Formats: sequence, structure tokens, C-alpha cells
Amino acid sequence: MEGQDTSARGVWGSKVAFILAATGSAIGLGNIWRFPTMVSQNGGAVFVIVYILAVAFIGFTVMLAELTLGRHAQRNPVGAIEYIKPRSPWKLIGYLGIITGVCILSFYAVVAGWAAGYIFKTASGAFKGKLTAEMTTQIFSDFSSNPLLVFLFFGLIMGLTIFIISKGVKKGIENWTKILMPILFLLIVLLAVRALTLPGALKGLTFYLQPDFSKLSGTVILFAVGQAFFSLSLGMGTMITYGSYISKSDNLVSSAGWVSFADTLVALLAGLIIFPTLAFSGQPGNVGGEGLAFQIFPIILSELPGGYIFGILFFTLLTVAALTSTISLLEVPVAYLVDERNWTRKKAVLVIGVVTFIIGIPSALSTGGLEFFTKLKVLSFFALAFGNISLAVGALFICIFVGYIWGVKNALKEVASGNPRFRLRYIWTFSIMFLTPVAILFILYFIKTIAAG
Repeated sequence: MEGQDTSARGVWGSKVAFILAATGSAIGLGNIWRFPTMVSQNGGAVFVIVYILAVAFIGFTVMLAELTLGRHAQRNPVGAIEYIKPRSPWKLIGYLGIITGVCILSFYAVVAGWAAGYIFKTASGAFKGKLTAEMTTQIFSDFSSNPLLVFLFFGLIMGLTIFIISKGVKKGIENWTKILMPILFLLIVLLAVRALTLPGALKGLTFYLQPDFSKLSGTVILFAVGQAFFSLSLGMGTMITYGSYISKSDNLVSSAGWVSFADTLVALLAGLIIFPTLAFSGQPGNVGGEGLAFQIFPIILSELPGGYIFGILFFTLLTVAALTSTISLLEVPVAYLVDERNWTRKKAVLVIGVVTFIIGIPSALSTGGLEFFTKLKVLSFFALAFGNISLAVGALFICIFVGYIWGVKNALKEVASGNPRFRLRYIWTFSIMFLTPVAILFILYFIKTIAAG
């Protein structure tokens, strides 16, 4: 038997459907605000060049490894490793991925809820008139410390995610990503075009696109590799799960390539929105995370002609980008319960959804909602522990498992199904066995510095 019967689990309707779903998984809030922040703090255009190279040589490597593993076994992360190496401790990698995904979803949906809430805030006219940094900071503080509002939008995001996943692979994930991904790309292109027409946009573009190689350093390389790796959301079994729904006749190499390309394209387009807009407003470019999206951007909206529409579109973009990621985060543990525990999909979705919401309560209350959780900085802790460290550890062990335990020869046989002439096989082999594990070890060593950035 070659894996499981895909008819019982679901399968992508087409290669395009998989690429849209996997790209949606990779694209998230980090593409829209973390990437521009890292660019601004690490040399501008030279960082962008190193980032693109890191995606090509490291991100693509792990992406293809996960897809290959998933399609070979046609199961979730735990089941895939158990199928290849029965009754061994290696399946703990799969369990780590499931736990990581649930914990990331628990705080990620909270932040996504902030973005959804700001759509309504912008539409209500909260950012009209002359605003100062103190005013927008207070607006965000009032919003994020209001338990009723935070739980309302946290619940909205979780509810939408549960609804979509409950419909299954084709009717749920595939159908909804066919809607959400075109909307996301349309929004980001519209916003980029608008930003490029702003006065002073050229100054922002020069910083973003004209490299100054004197700024190239070990720190820049380290941060660029880290951003490329984390941007693709690898190391928690999502691509193993999504790969398990891929047809044996599909070309895994081109699929991994398209997903890596599309994710990078969105990050680059985000820079075309952020840097011209920051240059127009005269705001510093080294503001990131919630500061950029929820405090600096509203100031810009108040000064920008047509800022009302621009703001609604921007926060809609953030929400859609987040939702395409929450879908994949929930699918991994659901696939495990369906495959390994024989649960019905609806039961698995409901149970995991409720558990995730409960786990997310401390994060939801950690931005002023409850002093105890605020002092503990729960959301920041979860972001570091699971959004950074666990992902890197998971990816490291996936590289070791595919490269040395399952074996590169076996992985390449699976790749050959759909792509008998894998021209990059020697480069990929070197990367999966040596280059990528070493790069991840460096990332783990300097993880606190990356997280602080």
C-alpha cells in the first residue's frame, strides 16, 4: 500500500488549487508588515537581495522536502513519519508540528482580529482629521485592551476558519482560497499602485530597490535568512499535510517553486506599499509589527488623500492575508485526528477550534485586557516560542529526517513522480543535508536577536 486512500481524505482538484492554498498558507501578516520592517532595519535593498537568495536556496529546500514527505505517505505529519519509520521517536517531529500550529493559531487569530476590527474602525471615521502618534497609540491601546471587542473579532476569525475547514479539502480550503487569494493579490496591487503615486514615493523606492552593498554584513545575512525561512511558514507540518493531498502526477518541484515565488512576490509588493507611503508621511521606516500597522499607518491615513478608502483596503488586506494562514494552521491538527484517530472532520474541527480559542484567551488579554497576562507578555512569548523557535526546530528535524533517515535517494524517487528530470537534484541534496541544517542552527543560535528585530 502506498500511503492512504486519498478518496477518503480528499485531494486537490488541480495543481492551481494547491498552489493557491499553499501560497495562502505561506502568505500572512509577516509578509505585509514584518518584511518591510526587516528591510528598513537591515540595509534596505541589499537585504532584499539576500532575502530572495535565501528563499531560493533554503526556503525552497524545506518546502520541497515537506511536500515530498506528505505526498509519499499521503498522511498528516505524524502519520507520514510513522509510515516511513514505524514505531520510532521520529514521529515526535509531527507532534511538535501539530502543537506548534495550534499555539501559533491561538495568538495569530487574535492579531488577525485586530486587523478585522480596524476595518470597522477605519470605516467609522476613527482616523479622520489630524492625528498624532500619541492619539493613534491611545486608540490602539483602547481597542486592544477592551476584552469585549478583542474576543468579538478573535471569535470572528476563529469562526470563519472553523467554517471553512469543516467543509473539507475541495469544498472548504480549495473553494475559499480560490476566492481569497485573488482578492488578496488584487488588494495588494491596488494599494501598491496608489502608494507609488504619492508625493515623495521615489525616495522610498530608492531606499527599497537601490542596493548599497557597503551595508552588507553578517547580521543582514542572518536576518534575511531568518525572514525567508519564517515567511514560508515551514517546520510545522503544514506543507506535509497539503502535500498529502497532491496527485502523484503533479510536479512537486514546480509546485514548491511557484509557492515560494508567490510568497516572495507578496512580500516585495508589500514593500512597494510601505516605503513610498512612509516616505510620503515622513515617518521613520524602522517601525514594525503592531506599531506600523495599528499606530503609524493610521497617522498616514489621516494625511493621505483618499485615506479613508486606502485604510479600509489596507486592513482588509491584512485580514485576508491572516485568514489564508489560519485555514492551514487549523487543517494540520484536524488532518491528524481524521487520519490517525478516525474522527469525523466536523468533530475534529469543532474540538480543535474550541481548544485553540481557549489557549488563545491569555494572548487576547495580554495587551491590557487583564493585568496578569499583560505583565507576562503572553502573546509575545507565544510568538517567540512557537512562531520562531518551534518552527526552526521542526524544520531542522525535517531536514535531518528526509536527508538522513528516510534518505535523499528515496525522497528523489518521490520527486521523480511528476518530474523525472529534476535538474537541481544535486543542489537540493547538498542543501537538505548540509546548507539548510547549518543555516537553521545559526538562526536558532541568534533567535533572540531576530525576534527583537
